[in-house]
Amino acid sequence: MGLIDFVRNAGAYLFGSKAGSPVSEAEAATAPITVDTLRQQLDTLDIAVDGLELSLIDGVATIRGTVATQRDREVAILGIGNTPGVATVDDQLTVRGAEAAATFYTVKKGDTLSAIAKAQLGSANAYVKIFEANRPMLKDPDRIYPGQVLRIPPQPAAG
Repeated sequence: MGLIDFVRNAGAYLFGSKAGSPVSEAEAATAPITVDTLRQQLDTLDIAVDGLELSLIDGVATIRGTVATQRDREVAILGIGNTPGVATVDDQLTVRGAEAAATFYTVKKGDTLSAIAKAQLGSANAYVKIFEANRPMLKDPDRIYPGQVLRIPPQPAAG
């Protein structure tokens, strides 16, 4: 996939007492982000990455290794990229099987999953698909925040 941009001062931790709560800009500016923090984010997602290598330099997180599915790849990227302090993910992951890729959507102020589903998938009721595609990072479909990057699942080909 290459480089994927995120909002550096937006994000939420997936572990600990603040899990799932967006971090304020002030907290993001003072919270030390480390490779260990990124490993904890990945561990929380329970995705196996064979040969995992992570680095973090000036807000650019690089991830290398091999995952089983395209979904695992995308969820790993989002778990790292939606971490406060990460501005860009350099995706160097390899996927064992070939699958259609999802698209990414950056949440804007006032967005809801229903509105995003209507615009991206053609039906407000498809918000459930977006919610499920972003689990375990999303725990409640009503708790998204501006700057968060979501996975929009690929649509089956019309046939």
